[in-house]
Amino acid sequence: MPAEERNPARRGPSEAAVTAAAYCVLALFGLGFGVVGAFQHSWYLWPVPVSAVGCVVVLFGACHGAGRMMGGKLGALTPAVAWLVVTMIWLGQRPEGDLVIANDLSGYVYLYGGLVAVLAAVLLTPSARGGSWLLTQHSFGPRPAGRAPGERGTGA
Repeated sequence: MPAEERNPARRGPSEAAVTAAAYCVLALFGLGFGVVGAFQHSWYLWPVPVSAVGCVVVLFGACHGAGRMMGGKLGALTPAVAWLVVTMIWLGQRPEGDLVIANDLSGYVYLYGGLVAVLAAVLLTPSARGGSWLLTQHSFGPRPAGRAPGERGTGA
């Protein structure tokens, strides 16, 4: 009898717990990127706001990559919404008149370019196809007769 059947407590985390943890990490990444990007988007290599352009490219890559790795649009949308929440907070003017994201070229590139990047990342991410890469079970042993390498069982 395998050890997993003798001790059910040693089976490992459930699929729902791993999925929830992965989405929480993606949301934390989006929050962190929103904070760092808001304060670092205004570096210029005259007259081009290179850091704002870089932030937009990284945001697109992170959201699109998260969506591809999680296997659906929700994976791309999670860090995007977290980034958007933090960015909207930084757009507000303080009573002293201070702004984190100012009304200049770098602010516009960061804000509107980021919105376009997020939209493109979500739209270019394929829809859910039956599971995420994180939860896919891989078999490294010999395949059962008659089953293709990527084919899953029927569950029966």
